[in-house]
Amino acid sequence: MSHPALARLHPTPHHPESPERLAALLDAFEWEAVEPAGREDVVRCHDPAYVDSVAAIAEPTWLDADTIASATTYEAALLAAGAAIEAVRRGGFAFVRPPGHHALPERAMGFCIFDSIAIAARRAQAMDGVERVAIVDFDVHHGNGTQEIFWDDPSVLLVSLHQWPFYPGTGGPADQGETTVNVPLAAGSGDDEYLRAFERVVEPTVRRFEPDLVLVSAGFDAHEEDPLAQMLVTEEGFREIARRCRGLGARVAAVLEGGYNLETLPRLVRAALEGFTT
Repeated sequence: MSHPALARLHPTPHHPESPERLAALLDAFEWEAVEPAGREDVVRCHDPAYVDSVAAIAEPTWLDADTIASATTYEAALLAAGAAIEAVRRGGFAFVRPPGHHALPERAMGFCIFDSIAIAARRAQAMDGVERVAIVDFDVHHGNGTQEIFWDDPSVLLVSLHQWPFYPGTGGPADQGETTVNVPLAAGSGDDEYLRAFERVVEPTVRRFEPDLVLVSAGFDAHEEDPLAQMLVTEEGFREIARRCRGLGARVAAVLEGGYNLETLPRLVRAALEGFTT
């Protein structure tokens, strides 16, 4: 699930989160175009005043030190959320940008405008009869936006594996909640460390929660050749991580987060797709 406009909307000159990321994926895979999410979907997770402020942007502007926005950012963010919603409906993988898991309820952060996976989770609960949602986030950065949105909600479990200490500075060993489980991993961690974390923490935690729906924030910036982090996960590692995620529930869908090496991203996504479908 994706949309061709995501390869041109929300231009980000000289920025690692570029339209070329989506262009590379749209060229490499077959996909189906989606409809944008509605404002009513977004405000289940984000403050209405913040949503309206993004819709009103007319000129390029920096929303924080890392996040640029312009006149087409709102359209792109709605398409990203719409693709996440459709991925839930079909049990698929949403190829989207901008990413979402750092977006806080009231502001943008870390390349992220709206939290697409959170919006899809809330939509499934509101419209599709889903009660319990588990979100597994294996992006190299902590999913702090997703954590904040669901911190007080016992119906949504977040398990985030990420490099720590690292941006955004949250998700450390003491940063745990009733249904928030952070798994901080040291720089230099690779396949063995990630799969050990799945065996010891992720799989038993999600299974105890007994979710109706499992959503995956699928970031590929923990790869050994990604320019923004210091992890050592391999292509085969992502295939196995996705396979483990697929085994966590009867309904599973994924949404793209990070991954900033344009040469490796398509093959890493392909490996994950193989894991999700076998």
